[in-house]
Amino acid sequence: MEPRLTHVDAAGAARMVDVSDKDVTTRTATASGRVLVSSTVVGLLRGEGVPKGDALAVARIAGIQGAKLTPTLIPLCHPLPVTGVVVDLEVADTDDGGAVLISATVRTTGRTGVEMEAMAAVATAALTVVDMVKAVDKGAVITDVRVEAKSGGRSGDWTR
Repeated sequence: MEPRLTHVDAAGAARMVDVSDKDVTTRTATASGRVLVSSTVVGLLRGEGVPKGDALAVARIAGIQGAKLTPTLIPLCHPLPVTGVVVDLEVADTDDGGAVLISATVRTTGRTGVEMEAMAAVATAALTVVDMVKAVDKGAVITDVRVEAKSGGRSGDWTR
C-alpha cells in the first residue's frame, strides 16, 4: 500500500480519523526539545532564579497541562485518557551559552497514540521557559522538538 496522509479524505478535505475499530492498548510516547539560552540565564536557573520565579517548576507544570490540552490545541487530535505525564528539564552548558533540555513521556490506555501529547508537553514547557526568562534573555530559542520513541498500538514500537 502506498503511504498516504490519514487526516485527509479522498477529496483532500481534513478529517478526524475514525479509530473506533482499533484495539485499546497501553501506549507511550517520549518527546524532547531544547531552549537555547544565554549563560546568564543558566547561572540564574542554577542559582538565585529568574525574576519571575521558579522557571523550571512552572515549565514542568505547563508541560503536563500542554499534554492534557492537546486535543484542544491540535484540531484533529482525539481526546484521550492521559494516564501519566512526566516532564523533565535539565539545565546544560553549551559552547555558546546554555540550554534547557526538555523531555516528556506521556502514557495512555486508548485507541490511538500519544506522540502529539508528548510533543505538546515539550513545546508548552519550552514556551514557558521562554516566557519565564525573556526579561533576562530576549534571544532564547526553542529548537529540536521531536518524538524520540513510541510504543503500543498496531504499528508497534519505534525509536529515533
